[in-house]
Formats: sequence, C-alpha cells, structure tokens
Amino acid sequence: MSLPSDNQLRADEIHASSLVIDGHADTAQRFVDEAWDFTGPLVSTHNSGGMLNLASARAGNLAAEFFAIWVDPEQFPPSRYSHRARALIDAVHEQVHRHPTQLALCTSPAEVLGAQASGRFAMLMGIEGGHAIENSLELLRAYHALGVRYMTLTWVNSNDWAESSTDLRSGSDSAPGGLTPFGVEVIAEMNRLGMMVDVSHASDRTFADVLRTTRAPVIASHSSARALTNSPRNLTDDQLCALAANDGVCMVNFYSVFIDENYRFAWAAQREERSAAHAALARDCAARHEPIPFHLSNKIDREFAARIPRPPLSSLIDHFDHIIRIAGIDHVGIGTDFDGISSLPKGIDSAAGLSMITASLLERGYSADDLRKILGLNLMRVFANAQAIANEEKHEP
Repeated sequence: MSLPSDNQLRADEIHASSLVIDGHADTAQRFVDEAWDFTGPLVSTHNSGGMLNLASARAGNLAAEFFAIWVDPEQFPPSRYSHRARALIDAVHEQVHRHPTQLALCTSPAEVLGAQASGRFAMLMGIEGGHAIENSLELLRAYHALGVRYMTLTWVNSNDWAESSTDLRSGSDSAPGGLTPFGVEVIAEMNRLGMMVDVSHASDRTFADVLRTTRAPVIASHSSARALTNSPRNLTDDQLCALAANDGVCMVNFYSVFIDENYRFAWAAQREERSAAHAALARDCAARHEPIPFHLSNKIDREFAARIPRPPLSSLIDHFDHIIRIAGIDHVGIGTDFDGISSLPKGIDSAAGLSMITASLLERGYSADDLRKILGLNLMRVFANAQAIANEEKHEP
C-alpha cells in the first residue's frame, strides 16, 4: 500500500485544523418529506443518493452548514409558502432537539465557534427564494426570530419585488426588473436585522440594485464564475469585483452544470426528454392530489445526469482560482448545493470529499492561511460584519 504524499499529509493537516463551513445545502427537505434523520445513513427508503449527513460531515471535517429553507413555488400555492417554510424551519429545530449533544442551532459566528469547541455540528438556516416572505416584512422578522440568518432574494422564479436570473422581466412599469421599492425596503430590513443578503439566483439588474442599496456586505451563497461557465446563475467578472468592493463573498457552487461548459451543453441537450419525464411524474402526483416530493423529481434528474460523464474536479477548482484572481482571496468560499443538485464533479460524492478541495488548492500554490479563508473564515467575516452593522443601527438616532 502506497503512503500518502507530503502534499496530501499537509493538506489533511490544514483541512483538519480549519473551520469548514458550507453556505448552502438543500438537505432540510429530507427531514420533512422523507422523515429522515440527519444522524442516520445517507441512504433512506426514499432516497439512495444523499450527499450530506452527520457522518459525511464529520468525515469531511465540515463544522457548519446553512440549510436552505426552500419552498417550491410550483408545488405550493402562494398562501402556503410560509406554511412550508415554517415546516422546514421546525424540522431543523427538531433535529437539534433530538440530538442536543451532537447538533447545535446557531445564529451567530460566536455560536458557530462555540459549537465547534463543544464537538457539535452547527446547524444554520437561510431562506432560499424571497417569495417565502409573502411580501411581508413581519414574516421576514418572524423567520429571523426563528433563526434564519440569510435570505436568497429569488429562486428560479421572480417574485413581486425582485427579479430572478432565470425569470427575466420586460423592465416595464407593470413588470419591473431588478428590485421594486418594496424590494429596497426588504434589503433595508435585512440590514437592520443582521440577516445576510444573498444574491445567488438574482438577475444582473437585481444584483446591481442590491449593491446600490445594502449597507452590509452581501453573499452569493451558491454561485460560480460566468466567465468559465456561461450560466446566468453564475457571477460575471464585473459582479465579482463589485462583490469584493462590498466586502462580500462568493461561495462556489459544486453543480456540474454550473462549473463545466461541456457538461452544461450536454445537460441542455436532454431538456426535452427530461421535461417529458417530469411531466409524467407531475401527472401521477396530480392524480393522487399530492405535491411532487423533491426526492422524486431529483431522482429523475439524477438518472439523466448519470448518462453524462461527470466533469473533472479540476473544473470546480478552476472556478475557485478564477474568483480569487478576479475578486481576491478574501471573497471566495464554499456553497456546495448538496442535496439540491443532480451531479457533482469526479472525486466528490458527499461532504466526506470536501478535503479534496483543500488538497487541490494546495497543489495550485495556495497557502494554509489562504485555504482557511476559503474554507470558512471569509464567510464568518461577512456574517459577523452583517450583525455588527445591525447592532450599530440599533444605536443610531
């Protein structure tokens, strides 16, 4: 049996001694829809392809996770958005209630550090898709009181006050692009609460409006570089520079479609056949008067994804490299999108493989200090700054 190389030993040492935080995973749906426990195996009776559980987090030295509170606007009517969001939030709380010696609900950087010191996994939450607040600042405040610490302003759908990158509007008075006046109020209230503003999924116009409006640094919780993979879900070089000027952080998404142009084209070529399979599932669920469980729709996507060769790990590392070159080492982090995507690059199948990121970046010449920033410290800085600005506002006349 061959011994590990000096580089691998050094990478393992750096990774094991770092605070590793993932900015975005869709695992919370499994708690509700599959009655699945985070301390259980990745595989469940409903799902054979989980990407994140406590064991895989421990194996990958992942200390903290932001769980996405995502309401599928195609499966729930607007009047039930908050009901679904609260069910997901409650499910995260319930995981901590069941396993208080292993898990900790965290709402601040200090609490994340406290959880790490006590050997507990830090559970954090972020709303994905501003439609979940149902155009209500009161509901936004309620989510914050329940522990939510960031909000992705849009999902693939535009909402009444913010435009999505994949649901562009005409820009007319009846369908304004970017942020509406109420959207500006939402950003101001998030700043006041200390809730981080997340520009992943936002259109270019929304992104620009946010940067003109916010008083606090912002995040892109799960986006990569558009210069390398031309998806509207990724950030342009100009946006990366603006994010750096704002002292924000872009957390690299691991989804094959967002990190490899060849894979993106191959995935697009399947669209018609894949849509037909999803339509058949929708008809089956409609006949039973049930919403479509995400694990079933994701199963279809995984089956189609399996037909396409996974991109090399180097495609993912190229995005880290590019964002660092454009925005700087202080403005990049990890936003895997675990359990919300159908394909990962070769070498990473779950959170257990996160040390591959450290090893690959070390090979490209990054220092231990650089790597610790990427793995978690950059996000911790933005998290702390957002809360510090909120505290300052409390004392302003």
